[in-house]
Amino acid sequence: MPQTQSALLLLADGNVFHGKAFGKIGTTTGEICFNTGMTGYQEVFTDPSYAGQVLIMNNVHVGNYGINQVDTESTSVKIRGLIGRNLEERFSRYQATDSLDNYLKQNNIVAIEGIDTRALVAHIRTKGAMNCIISSEILDVDQLKAELGKVPDMDGLELASEVSTSEEYEMGDPASALKVAVLDFGVKRNILQCLVDRGAHVRVHPAKTPISRLKEFNPNGYFISNGPGDPAAMPYAVETLKEILKEEKPLFGICLGHQLLALANGIPTFKMHHGHRGLNHPVKNLVTGKSEITTQNHGFGVDPAAVRNHPEVEVTHVNLNDESIEGIRLKNKPAFSVQYHPESTPGPFDSRYLFDDFVALMTK
Repeated sequence: MPQTQSALLLLADGNVFHGKAFGKIGTTTGEICFNTGMTGYQEVFTDPSYAGQVLIMNNVHVGNYGINQVDTESTSVKIRGLIGRNLEERFSRYQATDSLDNYLKQNNIVAIEGIDTRALVAHIRTKGAMNCIISSEILDVDQLKAELGKVPDMDGLELASEVSTSEEYEMGDPASALKVAVLDFGVKRNILQCLVDRGAHVRVHPAKTPISRLKEFNPNGYFISNGPGDPAAMPYAVETLKEILKEEKPLFGICLGHQLLALANGIPTFKMHHGHRGLNHPVKNLVTGKSEITTQNHGFGVDPAAVRNHPEVEVTHVNLNDESIEGIRLKNKPAFSVQYHPESTPGPFDSRYLFDDFVALMTK
């Protein structure tokens, strides 16, 4: 039976929302953000790029098709907390193996339902991203304010090394002539699968792996993954990318990897007002002139003026909603990146050609 225990959501700006407990009974904190996708909630919850964040799912019903272990992008739920209008315990999909409520409890995720998520999303869209706290055990607002005051801001927070693999592992055929060294800052499983499906043998390395170890794999190309946190707080990764670029081998970056490639070329990043998260963001490919509908999940971006004024960097993709930078490539090296998620889990398949482009670069 659904829980009837009360829960509170407190935002850093002082706004309080009353709802009902769901998932684990407890208290959680993080930066509040929202995702506009109607489906794919399990893939979203297990995306390592959401580490440190409390997520609003904007669809009215979440959990109504249950949980299936196939639909995961990492080994565990990565969000800090969940906010919904109707978080459903009962599910209809016959392939599902469990309910959302049990799944959140198993992963120790505190959630709150019965919130007017449309009003909450409109508030965040206007006021911007901020920290928040959810509790189903502390219902005293002053006590929650004191706890919330201890939470660090996402700006300046390094989280990638926390979600990265602790040990190297490999995927694909070891006999393949196509080898890709992956730097894991929070890589999604389907990104690796998209490379394996195109014949690549990949070796995934922890975030702080030195260039000497990466070179031992003798890769045909390098992949720089997505991940959480502030890219400007990752000087170790920027230095590694600079060393990788000296190899003159193909390099492909996604999301955080895109931001790190920019930083490695002296282009600053910045904290966005409320970020881009959803399955329907329109992006224009400036090389082909075509548009594509993309999956996105990021709270930081690449400085538009700096990238457009850089003599050795070309802008390849722009967001049609706000003209933010969605893709770049280097003019003097075989390296490119995109801010969005072409592996599209969840989301449309419009951008999977980017994996083909990467393979083509490596097989030249």
